[in-house]
Amino acid sequence: MPRSSSSARCLSALSREADGTTFVITGDIPAMWLRDSSAQMLPFLRFLGSGGSEAGGSGELYDVIAGLCRRQFQCIAQDSYANAFNREPNGASYDPDDGCDDPWIWERKYEIDSLAFPLWLAHSVWRRTSRTDVFDGSVHAVLRTIVEQLRLEQDHENNSTYRFERNTDLPSETLARQGRGPASGITGMTWSGFRPSDDACVYSFNVPGNLFAAQALRLLAEIAAEVYGDGGLAAEAAALAGEIADGVAKFGVVRHPVRGDMYAYEVDGLGGALLMDDGNMPSLLSLPITGGIAAQDPLYLATRAFILSGENPFYFEGSQAAGMGSPHTPPGYVWPIALAAQGLSTPDRAEKWRLLQLLRDTTGGTGFMHEGFNPEDPSQFTRPWFSWANSMFAELLLDYCEFGAIAASAPEPGRWS
Repeated sequence: MPRSSSSARCLSALSREADGTTFVITGDIPAMWLRDSSAQMLPFLRFLGSGGSEAGGSGELYDVIAGLCRRQFQCIAQDSYANAFNREPNGASYDPDDGCDDPWIWERKYEIDSLAFPLWLAHSVWRRTSRTDVFDGSVHAVLRTIVEQLRLEQDHENNSTYRFERNTDLPSETLARQGRGPASGITGMTWSGFRPSDDACVYSFNVPGNLFAAQALRLLAEIAAEVYGDGGLAAEAAALAGEIADGVAKFGVVRHPVRGDMYAYEVDGLGGALLMDDGNMPSLLSLPITGGIAAQDPLYLATRAFILSGENPFYFEGSQAAGMGSPHTPPGYVWPIALAAQGLSTPDRAEKWRLLQLLRDTTGGTGFMHEGFNPEDPSQFTRPWFSWANSMFAELLLDYCEFGAIAASAPEPGRWS
Protein backbone atom coordinates (compact mmCIF):
# COMPACT_ATOMS: atom_id res chain seq x y z
CA MET A 1 0.00 0.00 0.00
CA PRO A 2 1.61 3.31 -1.00
CA ARG A 3 2.08 6.00 1.63
CA SER A 4 -0.31 8.34 -0.16
CA SER A 5 -3.23 6.12 0.82
CA SER A 6 -2.62 6.58 4.55
CA SER A 7 -5.15 9.35 5.08
CA ALA A 8 -7.84 7.49 3.15
CA ARG A 9 -7.29 4.43 5.30
CA CYS A 10 -7.51 6.41 8.52
CA LEU A 11 -10.74 8.07 7.44
CA SER A 12 -12.31 4.78 6.42
CA ALA A 13 -11.76 3.38 9.93
CA LEU A 14 -14.20 5.89 11.40
CA SER A 15 -17.88 6.51 10.71
CA ARG A 16 -20.27 9.05 12.16
CA GLU A 17 -23.67 7.54 12.87
CA ALA A 18 -27.11 9.08 12.58
CA ASP A 19 -27.59 8.99 16.36
CA GLY A 20 -24.52 11.20 16.91
CA THR A 21 -22.23 8.38 17.97
CA THR A 22 -18.94 7.38 16.33
CA PHE A 23 -18.05 3.84 15.29
CA VAL A 24 -14.35 3.01 14.87
CA ILE A 25 -13.28 -0.30 13.36
CA THR A 26 -9.94 -1.81 14.34
CA GLY A 27 -8.70 -1.79 10.73
CA ASP A 28 -8.86 -4.93 8.61
CA ILE A 29 -11.58 -6.41 10.85
CA PRO A 30 -14.99 -4.68 10.51
CA ALA A 31 -15.74 -4.58 14.24
CA MET A 32 -15.11 -2.09 17.04
CA TRP A 33 -13.05 -3.17 20.03
CA LEU A 34 -13.60 -1.03 23.12
CA ARG A 35 -9.86 -1.16 23.83
CA ASP A 36 -8.60 -0.47 20.31
CA SER A 37 -11.06 2.31 19.51
CA SER A 38 -10.03 4.18 22.67
CA ALA A 39 -6.32 3.94 21.93
CA GLN A 40 -6.91 4.86 18.27
CA MET A 41 -7.95 8.32 19.49
CA LEU A 42 -4.79 8.82 21.53
CA PRO A 43 -2.85 11.18 19.23
CA PHE A 44 -5.91 13.39 18.71
CA LEU A 45 -6.55 14.14 22.38
CA ARG A 46 -3.77 16.71 22.70
CA PHE A 47 -5.61 18.88 20.16
CA LEU A 48 -8.76 19.14 22.28
CA GLY A 49 -9.01 22.41 24.17
CA SER A 50 -5.56 23.49 22.99
CA GLY A 51 -6.63 26.56 21.03
CA GLY A 52 -8.16 27.31 17.67
CA SER A 53 -11.48 25.81 16.69
CA GLU A 54 -11.21 23.07 19.32
CA ALA A 55 -10.68 25.44 22.26
CA GLY A 56 -13.03 24.60 25.07
CA GLY A 57 -14.13 21.43 23.34
CA SER A 58 -15.89 22.88 20.33
CA GLY A 59 -15.60 21.72 16.77
CA GLU A 60 -15.71 18.53 14.75
CA LEU A 61 -12.86 16.79 16.54
CA TYR A 62 -14.68 17.02 19.84
CA ASP A 63 -17.88 15.75 18.24
CA VAL A 64 -16.06 12.72 16.81
CA ILE A 65 -14.33 11.71 20.04
CA ALA A 66 -17.32 12.48 22.28
CA GLY A 67 -19.43 10.45 19.83
CA LEU A 68 -17.09 7.52 20.33
CA CYS A 69 -17.43 7.83 24.11
CA ARG A 70 -21.20 7.69 23.77
CA ARG A 71 -21.01 4.64 21.53
CA GLN A 72 -18.64 2.84 23.90
CA PHE A 73 -20.91 3.38 26.88
CA GLN A 74 -23.85 2.14 24.81
CA CYS A 75 -21.84 -1.00 24.05
CA ILE A 76 -21.06 -1.60 27.73
CA ALA A 77 -24.75 -1.13 28.54
CA GLN A 78 -25.54 -3.69 25.82
CA ASP A 79 -23.16 -6.30 27.27
CA SER A 80 -20.51 -5.41 29.83
CA TYR A 81 -18.62 -8.69 29.23
CA ALA A 82 -18.17 -8.29 25.45
CA ASN A 83 -14.95 -7.01 23.92
CA ALA A 84 -15.97 -6.22 20.31
CA PHE A 85 -19.16 -4.96 18.69
CA ASN A 86 -20.80 -4.60 15.28
CA ARG A 87 -21.77 -1.32 13.67
CA GLU A 88 -25.33 -2.58 13.29
CA PRO A 89 -27.24 -5.63 14.58
CA ASN A 90 -26.19 -7.82 11.66
CA GLY A 91 -25.10 -10.90 13.63
CA ALA A 92 -21.54 -10.76 12.26
CA SER A 93 -19.06 -12.51 14.56
CA TYR A 94 -15.60 -13.97 14.83
CA ASP A 95 -17.09 -17.43 15.26
CA PRO A 96 -20.84 -18.06 14.74
CA ASP A 97 -20.65 -21.04 17.10
CA ASP A 98 -19.57 -19.04 20.17
CA GLY A 99 -23.08 -19.18 21.57
CA CYS A 100 -23.79 -15.44 21.77
CA ASP A 101 -27.17 -14.68 20.19
CA ASP A 102 -26.90 -10.87 20.46
CA PRO A 103 -26.57 -9.55 16.86
CA TRP A 104 -24.69 -6.46 18.08
CA ILE A 105 -21.77 -8.49 19.43
CA TRP A 106 -18.78 -9.54 17.35
CA GLU A 107 -17.03 -11.35 20.21
CA ARG A 108 -17.69 -11.88 23.92
CA LYS A 109 -14.26 -12.37 25.43
CA TYR A 110 -14.17 -10.71 28.84
CA GLU A 111 -11.12 -8.47 29.25
CA ILE A 112 -10.99 -5.92 32.05
CA ASP A 113 -9.22 -3.40 29.81
CA SER A 114 -12.47 -3.27 27.79
CA LEU A 115 -13.98 -1.44 30.75
CA ALA A 116 -10.90 0.58 31.70
CA PHE A 117 -10.10 2.10 28.30
CA PRO A 118 -13.52 3.79 27.77
CA LEU A 119 -13.28 5.27 31.27
CA TRP A 120 -9.83 6.64 30.49
CA LEU A 121 -11.02 8.14 27.18
CA ALA A 122 -14.13 9.81 28.61
CA HIS A 123 -12.18 11.19 31.56
CA SER A 124 -9.47 12.54 29.22
CA VAL A 125 -12.03 14.33 27.04
CA TRP A 126 -13.75 15.81 30.07
CA ARG A 127 -10.56 17.08 31.71
CA ARG A 128 -9.29 18.60 28.46
CA THR A 129 -12.53 20.37 27.53
CA SER A 130 -14.54 20.72 30.79
CA ARG A 131 -17.57 19.50 28.82
CA THR A 132 -19.88 17.04 30.53
CA ASP A 133 -22.50 16.39 27.86
CA VAL A 134 -21.24 12.81 27.41
CA PHE A 135 -22.22 12.02 30.99
CA ASP A 136 -26.00 11.62 30.87
CA GLY A 137 -28.18 9.42 33.04
CA SER A 138 -27.52 6.28 31.03
CA VAL A 139 -23.76 6.69 31.47
CA HIS A 140 -24.26 7.15 35.21
CA ALA A 141 -25.85 3.70 35.26
CA VAL A 142 -22.99 2.25 33.18
CA LEU A 143 -20.44 3.58 35.67
CA ARG A 144 -22.21 1.72 38.43
CA THR A 145 -22.32 -1.43 36.31
CA ILE A 146 -18.56 -1.24 35.82
CA VAL A 147 -17.88 -0.93 39.55
CA GLU A 148 -20.30 -3.73 40.40
CA GLN A 149 -18.85 -6.08 37.77
CA LEU A 150 -15.23 -5.51 38.71
CA ARG A 151 -16.16 -6.16 42.33
CA LEU A 152 -18.21 -9.27 41.54
CA GLU A 153 -15.27 -10.70 39.57
CA GLN A 154 -12.99 -10.44 42.59
CA ASP A 155 -14.50 -13.84 43.47
CA HIS A 156 -15.10 -15.34 40.07
CA GLU A 157 -15.32 -18.89 41.37
CA ASN A 158 -18.33 -18.26 43.58
CA ASN A 159 -20.05 -15.21 42.12
CA SER A 160 -19.72 -15.12 38.34
CA THR A 161 -21.99 -16.63 35.71
CA TYR A 162 -19.69 -15.59 32.85
CA ARG A 163 -18.58 -18.49 30.65
CA PHE A 164 -16.77 -18.65 27.31
CA GLU A 165 -16.22 -21.77 25.25
CA ARG A 166 -15.14 -21.99 21.62
CA ASN A 167 -14.91 -25.14 19.54
CA THR A 168 -11.19 -25.02 18.86
CA ASP A 169 -7.96 -26.89 19.41
CA LEU A 170 -6.22 -23.66 20.46
CA PRO A 171 -6.20 -23.26 24.26
CA SER A 172 -5.65 -19.52 23.81
CA GLU A 173 -9.08 -19.20 22.16
CA THR A 174 -11.29 -20.75 24.82
CA LEU A 175 -11.60 -21.09 28.60
CA ALA A 176 -11.07 -24.37 30.41
CA ARG A 177 -13.43 -26.01 32.92
CA GLN A 178 -16.58 -25.63 30.83
CA GLY A 179 -15.84 -21.99 30.11
CA ARG A 180 -15.06 -20.88 33.67
CA GLY A 181 -11.31 -20.51 33.12
CA PRO A 182 -8.45 -21.79 35.28
CA ALA A 183 -8.99 -22.11 39.03
CA SER A 184 -8.33 -18.92 40.97
CA GLY A 185 -8.29 -17.76 44.58
CA ILE A 186 -9.33 -14.49 46.16
CA THR A 187 -6.66 -11.80 46.03
CA GLY A 188 -8.42 -8.44 46.02
CA MET A 189 -7.69 -8.22 42.29
CA THR A 190 -10.42 -8.61 39.69
CA TRP A 191 -10.63 -11.63 37.37
CA SER A 192 -10.20 -11.55 33.60
CA GLY A 193 -10.84 -14.34 31.14
CA PHE A 194 -8.67 -12.92 28.38
CA ARG A 195 -5.66 -10.69 27.89
CA PRO A 196 -5.59 -7.46 25.86
CA SER A 197 -4.27 -9.62 23.00
CA ASP A 198 -7.60 -11.54 23.12
CA ASP A 199 -5.68 -14.67 24.20
CA ALA A 200 -6.95 -16.61 27.21
CA CYS A 201 -5.17 -15.87 30.48
CA VAL A 202 -2.92 -18.63 31.81
CA TYR A 203 -3.64 -17.30 35.32
CA SER A 204 -6.75 -15.17 35.63
CA PHE A 205 -5.43 -12.18 37.57
CA ASN A 206 -3.66 -10.17 34.90
CA VAL A 207 -1.40 -7.75 36.76
CA PRO A 208 -1.09 -4.89 34.21
CA GLY A 209 -4.81 -5.17 33.52
CA ASN A 210 -5.56 -4.88 37.22
CA LEU A 211 -3.30 -1.85 37.66
CA PHE A 212 -5.07 -0.22 34.71
CA ALA A 213 -8.45 -1.11 36.23
CA ALA A 214 -7.40 0.48 39.53
CA GLN A 215 -6.32 3.64 37.72
CA ALA A 216 -9.57 3.72 35.72
CA LEU A 217 -11.59 3.35 38.92
CA ARG A 218 -9.82 6.40 40.36
CA LEU A 219 -10.86 8.32 37.24
CA LEU A 220 -14.41 6.99 37.59
CA ALA A 221 -14.48 8.24 41.19
CA GLU A 222 -13.61 11.75 39.97
CA ILE A 223 -16.40 11.65 37.39
CA ALA A 224 -18.91 10.32 39.93
CA ALA A 225 -18.06 12.99 42.50
CA GLU A 226 -17.56 16.05 40.29
CA VAL A 227 -19.99 15.46 37.43
CA TYR A 228 -22.80 13.48 39.04
CA GLY A 229 -22.38 14.55 42.66
CA ASP A 230 -22.60 10.87 43.56
CA GLY A 231 -20.37 10.57 46.60
CA GLY A 232 -21.47 7.01 47.25
CA LEU A 233 -20.38 5.74 43.84
CA ALA A 234 -17.14 7.73 44.08
CA ALA A 235 -16.35 6.13 47.43
CA GLU A 236 -17.15 2.64 46.14
CA ALA A 237 -14.90 3.12 43.10
CA ALA A 238 -12.04 4.50 45.17
CA ALA A 239 -12.33 1.70 47.71
CA LEU A 240 -12.30 -0.95 44.98
CA ALA A 241 -9.27 0.70 43.36
CA GLY A 242 -7.48 0.43 46.70
CA GLU A 243 -8.39 -3.23 47.11
CA ILE A 244 -7.12 -4.06 43.63
CA ALA A 245 -3.86 -2.16 44.16
CA ASP A 246 -3.35 -3.87 47.50
CA GLY A 247 -4.00 -7.23 45.84
CA VAL A 248 -1.35 -6.52 43.22
CA ALA A 249 1.14 -5.55 45.93
CA LYS A 250 0.44 -8.74 47.91
CA PHE A 251 0.07 -11.32 45.14
CA GLY A 252 1.36 -9.72 41.94
CA VAL A 253 4.91 -8.91 43.04
CA VAL A 254 7.44 -11.76 42.96
CA ARG A 255 11.08 -12.16 43.92
CA HIS A 256 13.37 -12.69 40.93
CA PRO A 257 16.83 -14.18 41.62
CA VAL A 258 18.57 -11.50 39.53
CA ARG A 259 16.15 -8.56 39.29
CA GLY A 260 14.87 -8.65 42.85
CA ASP A 261 11.24 -7.69 43.41
CA MET A 262 9.31 -7.25 40.14
CA TYR A 263 5.79 -7.58 38.81
CA ALA A 264 4.50 -10.90 37.51
CA TYR A 265 2.38 -10.77 34.37
CA GLU A 266 -0.37 -13.06 35.70
CA VAL A 267 -1.08 -14.83 38.97
CA ASP A 268 -3.88 -17.08 40.24
CA GLY A 269 -3.90 -16.37 43.98
CA LEU A 270 -3.08 -20.04 44.57
CA GLY A 271 0.69 -19.82 44.19
CA GLY A 272 0.94 -19.70 40.40
CA ALA A 273 2.81 -16.82 38.77
CA LEU A 274 3.73 -16.18 35.12
CA LEU A 275 6.86 -14.15 34.40
CA MET A 276 6.57 -12.59 30.93
CA ASP A 277 5.04 -9.61 29.21
CA ASP A 278 2.88 -9.24 26.11
CA GLY A 279 3.21 -6.79 23.24
CA ASN A 280 -0.32 -5.49 23.61
CA MET A 281 -1.55 -2.90 26.13
CA PRO A 282 -2.04 -2.65 29.01
CA SER A 283 1.25 -4.42 29.59
CA LEU A 284 3.87 -4.37 32.30
CA LEU A 285 5.98 -2.26 29.96
CA SER A 286 3.18 0.30 29.61
CA LEU A 287 2.57 0.76 33.36
CA PRO A 288 3.70 4.43 33.34
CA ILE A 289 1.18 5.00 30.53
CA THR A 290 -1.77 2.95 31.76
CA GLY A 291 -1.17 1.82 35.33
CA GLY A 292 -0.49 4.93 37.38
CA ILE A 293 3.10 3.84 38.02
CA ALA A 294 5.94 6.35 37.80
CA ALA A 295 8.56 5.63 35.12
CA GLN A 296 11.32 5.86 37.76
CA ASP A 297 9.59 3.60 40.28
CA PRO A 298 12.19 0.98 41.37
CA LEU A 299 9.72 -1.90 41.07
CA TYR A 300 8.84 -0.81 37.54
CA LEU A 301 12.49 -0.37 36.56
CA ALA A 302 13.30 -3.89 37.74
CA THR A 303 10.34 -5.23 35.80
CA ARG A 304 11.29 -3.23 32.70
CA ALA A 305 14.84 -4.60 32.80
CA PHE A 306 13.40 -8.13 32.80
CA ILE A 307 10.89 -7.36 30.03
CA LEU A 308 13.51 -5.90 27.68
CA SER A 309 15.86 -8.84 28.01
CA GLY A 310 16.08 -12.43 26.88
CA GLU A 311 14.65 -13.47 30.23
CA ASN A 312 11.24 -12.45 28.93
CA PRO A 313 10.16 -15.37 26.73
CA PHE A 314 8.48 -12.89 24.37
CA TYR A 315 11.40 -10.53 23.83
CA PHE A 316 12.84 -11.18 20.39
CA GLU A 317 15.93 -10.01 18.54
CA GLY A 318 16.76 -10.09 14.83
CA SER A 319 19.08 -8.40 12.39
CA GLN A 320 16.54 -5.63 11.70
CA ALA A 321 14.89 -5.09 15.08
CA ALA A 322 14.60 -6.13 18.71
CA GLY A 323 11.55 -5.78 20.89
CA MET A 324 8.64 -7.45 22.62
CA GLY A 325 6.22 -9.74 20.84
CA SER A 326 3.29 -11.88 21.89
CA PRO A 327 2.10 -15.49 21.88
CA HIS A 328 -0.78 -14.12 19.80
CA THR A 329 1.43 -13.80 16.71
CA PRO A 330 4.02 -16.09 15.06
CA PRO A 331 7.05 -17.02 17.20
CA GLY A 332 9.75 -14.37 17.09
CA TYR A 333 7.57 -11.52 15.74
CA VAL A 334 8.02 -8.04 17.29
CA TRP A 335 5.04 -5.75 17.96
CA PRO A 336 5.10 -2.08 16.88
CA ILE A 337 2.66 -1.27 19.71
CA ALA A 338 5.25 -2.56 22.17
CA LEU A 339 8.03 -0.54 20.54
CA ALA A 340 5.87 2.59 20.79
CA ALA A 341 5.04 1.82 24.43
CA GLN A 342 8.75 1.35 25.08
CA GLY A 343 9.36 4.84 23.73
CA LEU A 344 6.42 6.48 25.48
CA SER A 345 7.42 5.03 28.86
CA THR A 346 11.02 6.24 28.85
CA PRO A 347 12.26 9.74 29.79
CA ASP A 348 15.22 9.24 27.43
CA ARG A 349 14.64 11.40 24.33
CA ALA A 350 17.44 9.71 22.38
CA GLU A 351 15.76 6.36 22.99
CA LYS A 352 12.45 7.75 21.75
CA TRP A 353 14.16 8.86 18.53
CA ARG A 354 15.86 5.50 18.05
CA LEU A 355 12.53 3.71 18.38
CA LEU A 356 10.81 6.13 15.98
CA GLN A 357 13.47 5.38 13.38
CA LEU A 358 13.14 1.66 14.02
CA LEU A 359 9.38 1.79 13.53
CA ARG A 360 9.79 3.85 10.36
CA ASP A 361 12.21 1.31 8.92
CA THR A 362 10.25 -1.87 9.69
CA THR A 363 6.95 -1.39 7.87
CA GLY A 364 7.88 -3.89 5.16
CA GLY A 365 7.68 -1.13 2.58
CA THR A 366 4.00 -0.43 3.26
CA GLY A 367 4.35 2.81 5.20
CA PHE A 368 2.04 1.40 7.88
CA MET A 369 2.55 -0.16 11.27
CA HIS A 370 1.41 -3.76 11.65
CA GLU A 371 0.39 -6.09 14.46
CA GLY A 372 3.71 -7.97 14.43
CA PHE A 373 6.65 -8.37 12.08
CA ASN A 374 9.62 -10.65 11.59
CA PRO A 375 12.70 -8.83 12.99
CA GLU A 376 14.85 -10.61 10.41
CA ASP A 377 12.58 -9.64 7.51
CA PRO A 378 9.96 -6.92 8.21
CA SER A 379 8.21 -7.68 4.90
CA GLN A 380 6.77 -10.67 6.77
CA PHE A 381 4.05 -9.30 9.05
CA THR A 382 0.55 -9.85 10.42
CA ARG A 383 -2.39 -7.46 10.00
CA PRO A 384 -1.79 -5.23 6.94
CA TRP A 385 -4.07 -2.62 8.49
CA PHE A 386 -3.95 -2.41 12.28
CA SER A 387 -5.11 1.09 13.09
CA TRP A 388 -4.13 1.07 16.76
CA ALA A 389 -0.47 0.48 15.87
CA ASN A 390 -0.54 3.46 13.51
CA SER A 391 -1.98 5.63 16.28
CA MET A 392 0.74 4.53 18.69
CA PHE A 393 3.45 5.53 16.22
CA ALA A 394 1.77 8.92 15.77
CA GLU A 395 1.57 9.40 19.54
CA LEU A 396 5.25 8.56 20.00
CA LEU A 397 6.18 11.03 17.25
CA LEU A 398 4.08 13.78 18.85
CA ASP A 399 5.52 12.93 22.25
CA TYR A 400 9.05 13.25 20.83
CA CYS A 401 8.29 16.55 19.11
CA GLU A 402 6.77 18.05 22.27
CA PHE A 403 9.30 16.52 24.67
CA GLY A 404 10.87 19.80 25.76
CA ALA A 405 7.73 21.90 25.51
CA ILE A 406 5.60 19.73 27.80
CA ALA A 407 8.23 18.77 30.37
CA ALA A 408 7.10 21.48 32.78
CA SER A 409 3.47 20.38 32.59
CA ALA A 410 3.84 16.60 32.27
CA PRO A 411 0.70 14.57 33.11
CA GLU A 412 0.35 12.63 36.30
CA PRO A 413 1.72 9.08 36.11
CA GLY A 414 -0.77 6.85 34.35
CA ARG A 415 -2.42 9.62 32.36
CA TRP A 416 -1.57 10.02 28.71
CA SER A 417 -0.42 13.43 27.58
